[in-house]
Amino acid sequence: MSETIYPDLEGASVFITGGGSGIGAALTEGFLRQGARVAFCQRSDATAFCAAMEQKTGRRPLFLPADISDLASLEQALAAAAQVHGPITVLVNNAANDQRHDTLAVDEIFWEQAMAINLKAYFFACRAVLPGMKAMNGGAIVNFTSISYMMGNAGYPVYVTANSGINGMTRALAREFGPNRIRVNALAPGWVLTDKQKEKWVTPEALSAHLDRQCLKDMLAPEDIVGGCLFLSSSASCMMTGQALVIDGGVVTTG
Repeated sequence: MSETIYPDLEGASVFITGGGSGIGAALTEGFLRQGARVAFCQRSDATAFCAAMEQKTGRRPLFLPADISDLASLEQALAAAAQVHGPITVLVNNAANDQRHDTLAVDEIFWEQAMAINLKAYFFACRAVLPGMKAMNGGAIVNFTSISYMMGNAGYPVYVTANSGINGMTRALAREFGPNRIRVNALAPGWVLTDKQKEKWVTPEALSAHLDRQCLKDMLAPEDIVGGCLFLSSSASCMMTGQALVIDGGVVTTG
């Protein structure tokens, strides 16, 4: 967990999609430790997680049940968070579904469902918070993507397509809303060993092959992603927008 303190995040109204498990849970804890007012949404119940966070950090996040693929549900959660914590100053679009699939098995229903979670929800969450950020003359949006599109990975083509789209959307919104001092950046993790990844896809062979591609020979944990997200959300990155920050142990190269 990041030990760096960003004073401007204290009291900030932060909203995280999927903030109760995996990388999202680590992000929620990281922002709470900065003194931020954190709200998050997800479909599954997170009451126990909120209690654990309050015990660990002395601050309780606001859990708002919502299905991000249902735009009305997502927008209601964002509005409720703003009503309780004040206008959202930091939006973290984190929730995603990297379900494995084959191109020839994809039908229109699967495509629509995957895009609703992995791209459409990101855009409309941004749209929902932008008026408030404009009124405050500033804000920060962090859109989680992944290195999958940079690697050209097979095995989940619709997810890879959405991740590439997130980067294009990030650049377009950064350009459009830069005059309002709203910064929009993407964060691209590598293979982070969340509980979900361990349950579904981690094998000794897969881990070994991936580590061979990393410059740093330690697998990523959710806590390894927190520092980068806090940095992009804070004034420490005040002149950084439209960029993609990669945290992957050195698999892909940019620039």
